[in-house]
Amino acid sequence: MSALKNDCLLKSLLKEPTSRTPVWMMRQAGRHLPEYRKLRRQAGDFMSLCRDPELACEIAMQPLLRYKLDGAILFSDILTVPDAMGLGLYFVEGEGPKFRKPLRTERDVESLSVINSKVDLTYVLEAVSLTRKELDGSVPLIGFAGSPWTLAAYMIEGKSSRDFARTKTWLYQHPEILHQLLQKLTLSVVDYLNAQICSGAQVIQIFDTWGGILSDFAYEEFSLAYTREIITNLISRHNDREVPIVLFTKSGGNWLEKIASSGCNAIGLDWTVSLREARRRVGAAVALQGNMDPAVLRSNPESIELEVQRILHSYGSGSGHVFNLGHGITPDIDPRNVAVFVEAVHRYSRD
Repeated sequence: MSALKNDCLLKSLLKEPTSRTPVWMMRQAGRHLPEYRKLRRQAGDFMSLCRDPELACEIAMQPLLRYKLDGAILFSDILTVPDAMGLGLYFVEGEGPKFRKPLRTERDVESLSVINSKVDLTYVLEAVSLTRKELDGSVPLIGFAGSPWTLAAYMIEGKSSRDFARTKTWLYQHPEILHQLLQKLTLSVVDYLNAQICSGAQVIQIFDTWGGILSDFAYEEFSLAYTREIITNLISRHNDREVPIVLFTKSGGNWLEKIASSGCNAIGLDWTVSLREARRRVGAAVALQGNMDPAVLRSNPESIELEVQRILHSYGSGSGHVFNLGHGITPDIDPRNVAVFVEAVHRYSRD
């Protein structure tokens, strides 16, 4: 594979000096781009795009053809793992992901098998390889997976939820069943992420999307303990380069010190956290990624540039900051505003 021409993202995640702050966006490949929406109409549904490695590669490349981003991210979904475990993932327009066979009993959990990604998720690994080849060393490729807790919450509810009542009932009434599920998911995610690394992913992000709904004790026991186990068992170097790991816990600002001690290289921050305060709390232990509110991109170029400058100032000087949104970009965003955002990060961070 080609040598990496732009390694700014990798260096920042490892807290090495860079000439400017690198930038990428969660959900940068997807619904805000008209070229993506065209492909989606042609494919018929979201999972048809995910299961076609060539289309997934094309979609991963689309934002890089528009913006000077410092990283590409695999086009896939965190719920491919429970889908591979037999739950039957499908998407309803306007409603999001759902499972045909959500978990309801202890027997449902016992019947689950740990996945073998090379067999069960071949299409994802092929998409990783194709995208890495297509990038030709221009920027690093980011692979990802959902945290065991986040995957478990979807699997038990059968869909997204406001309060995750069924999942929390399991947590307090049947913790032993939930731990059994989380252990199987941990082994599956380790297998999946290591397979992505071997197929060409150069950075890994773990999405703990629903970690923030937990109490302090429950976060430690049912979420962080399992992400820590994953990080411990991931391939740390591949092709003579370290593979940085980003851990993003939405609404996880209360636990920055705990997250920093998980073994990750960087903490992903949502927009509710002060970068200055986060940096003070974790010190030099890890890099920080984030954390502009995606809603800023609905405004105008002047407001976007001012917010970029404010966030850069909040982090301060020195290495270890990757600019990103505090959550995924929303479908209603004008790509012209994204171009302003990316250019502003590069321009003002050089200053």
